[in-house]
Amino acid sequence: MNDVISFGLLSFTSLFTIIDPFAAAPIFVTMTESYDQNQRKQAAFRACMSALVILLVFAICGGVIFKLFGITVDALRIAGGILFFLMAMQMLMGKERKASSESLDLDQAVVPLGIPLICGPGAISTVMVLMGQNRSISHIAVLILAITLVIVLTALVLLVSPNIIKFIGKTGIAVITKVIGLIVCTIGIQFVIDGLKPVILNILASAK
Repeated sequence: MNDVISFGLLSFTSLFTIIDPFAAAPIFVTMTESYDQNQRKQAAFRACMSALVILLVFAICGGVIFKLFGITVDALRIAGGILFFLMAMQMLMGKERKASSESLDLDQAVVPLGIPLICGPGAISTVMVLMGQNRSISHIAVLILAITLVIVLTALVLLVSPNIIKFIGKTGIAVITKVIGLIVCTIGIQFVIDGLKPVILNILASAK
């Protein structure tokens, strides 16, 4: 029993640290600044639901999916980095985002808010590694519970975060948008670097 509890705590703390909802919150606020309260709730719910589904799918059958399509975690990092970079460009260039239902469903909520902001390469690889460490049905159950709890907490953080707008104002949001855009751009580039590094090392090793 103690082993199961320890595994559950490890799963929860690892995922909470990797997903880091407090780091995602300011990005969520700036990307949904033109949404009303109901649309923000929908965006937070759909982003977290999409992240939950992806994490559960990869936890249960991630290894099979990667082998089936010939995907590597490094390739996933590169793809996530590109998505982050494109998102950052919109924020830095000040491109207006309209809060239409279509953009809410497809552009904002699922990609990039749900994937890769909440459910990024790090979170996906983490659940796959944790699943590989399970030794019983109880371990699998607590891992699924840990994933669910982290996503629920992330949703709560995102739902509360728009209240910051009341204190900062439009000018403050505009400034923060630029700063967050730069940070997101940097994160995207780092994702690409992390994905390319092992690929380049393998090429160099093969050339010797």
